Amino acid sequence: MTSGIDPYAVLAKYYDGAYAAMTDLIDGPFYVDLAQRIGGPVLEIGCGTGRVLLPIARAGTTIHGVDSSLPMLGILREKIEREPPDVRERIRTHHGDMRNFRLEKKYPLVIIPFRPMQHMHSIEEQVRALTTAAFHLPEKGILAFDVFYPKFEVLQARLGEEILEIEWTDPSAMNHIVRRYYRKDAVDKIHQIYTLTFLLRTYEDGDLIREECESPTLSYYTYPHLRALFLLTGLEVVEECGSFSKAPLDNSATDMIFLLRRTI
Repeated sequence: MTSGIDPYAVLAKYYDGAYAAMTDLIDGPFYVDLAQRIGGPVLEIGCGTGRVLLPIARAGTTIHGVDSSLPMLGILREKIEREPPDVRERIRTHHGDMRNFRLEKKYPLVIIPFRPMQHMHSIEEQVRALTTAAFHLPEKGILAFDVFYPKFEVLQARLGEEILEIEWTDPSAMNHIVRRYYRKDAVDKIHQIYTLTFLLRTYEDGDLIREECESPTLSYYTYPHLRALFLLTGLEVVEECGSFSKAPLDNSATDMIFLLRRTI
């Protein structure tokens, strides 16, 4: 996060294809419904290429998006230009770092969907990111975000092994198949971070023609860790659940999803 190299320079190119192919990715409707229920304008921190932002705008809610990745924002801005005028008018985008950006506006709903908080690698960074989100909330505003529920036996399994995660057809070249593999390279149990390598391999008529890779480092959280962060940043839990179907946050949870508001 602190280097001059964009950690999504490669992944941005493949992001939409990969996640469109993941049929079990069901967080979008949760955030669209929340935006309609609370109303806009919404601030999305870590908006990426607009996977959540665009459906919220299409559903009629004004939304402003912030992301630190210029490649991601570039793709999003191209997609916005292809939207109808009424949708374009509901969207604003900003380049900024979730640890320190400040906009001159408060939002009744701030969202951090699909785990940008897991790119915050230290307590200091995590506090700064949540402080940024809280800064943009009015007194009764809501912050919503999710992180994955850690399965410790899975986190440490199959280290160093390449695993095929997803494949899809490149819409710009129908005889090209893209396969995304991941490899867990290291797990740091003390600092609760792990390093992955994503390998993007493109095949033409079965032959490998291109390979690119990126190696992000991700944090994972325990429930008490998150509750301590909320205390440090003046946030209290309004609602919590363990899945996007609003299952309880218990030992069977797949995600940790929180709705929060400011206490100070």
